[in-house]
Amino acid sequence: MDDEQRRRELGSNDAPVEEELEEVFDRIVEEGAQRLHRSWTSVLVTGIFGGFEVGLGVMAYLAVKDATGSSLMAGLAFGVGFIALLLAKSELFTEGFLIPLAAVAAKEARVSQLLKLWSGTLVANLVGGWIIMWLVMQAFPQWRETIVEAAAHYALAPLSVQTAALAVLGGSTITLMTRMQHGTDSMPAKIVAAVGGAFLLAGLPLFHSVLDSLLIFGAIHAGAPFGYLEWLNWFWYTVLFNVAGGVLLVSVLRLVRTKELLAERRIDGGAAGNGSDRGRPK
Repeated sequence: MDDEQRRRELGSNDAPVEEELEEVFDRIVEEGAQRLHRSWTSVLVTGIFGGFEVGLGVMAYLAVKDATGSSLMAGLAFGVGFIALLLAKSELFTEGFLIPLAAVAAKEARVSQLLKLWSGTLVANLVGGWIIMWLVMQAFPQWRETIVEAAAHYALAPLSVQTAALAVLGGSTITLMTRMQHGTDSMPAKIVAAVGGAFLLAGLPLFHSVLDSLLIFGAIHAGAPFGYLEWLNWFWYTVLFNVAGGVLLVSVLRLVRTKELLAERRIDGGAAGNGSDRGRPK
């Protein structure tokens, strides 16, 4: 008896991977398919709400940063934004790597739908973030020096090996965070993952195309000595390396781990989520 046969005998299911991986795979594919079949209106509205909620995290970050001067403590405070995203079921651009990709790979949706989700969510996140940061800076003008200093770290950063690495790590970190949240049914565990991801992204700080854009927008609203051109010069490469980190370092490897389940989904034509007996308990 080979190792695979022995694993199936010991496990409680007949799928080609462990039961826990099978359950998470089904959950991810089904949620990804639902996201990808949204209308343009739903994509944009959900993305705008995502920008608002990340903005709440930035507001908490600035409050703690201004009071303590500590980026690490401020990074923990930013967890408010990711908790809001989790509980309010909004959409953040970099959350859309593993989950929708799994649905496309399982032939539950088309590549064109994936591009619609990515582009619509990214633009809507930025619009929502721009609005919320205008409100934040009108409400708390005393944070001007703090936000200009924090935003300059990104807006004035040239493309280099270091900045590319920071952006790759930013994309992979938040993609892994969403994978961890889908790997459990425990809400406290999901919140811990959100706070941990926020700490790494905002506390270290890594480069994140949406989160850091909000800091830059807030600084511009506050009269920073840099503007939208500097933001664009930073934004274009940060987006590309965020995608590279989230897709290549996390999503593709996770899909390779469940390649047998993907193959079965393609053969079944999606029937696995609608009554198929694949992986049912023995």
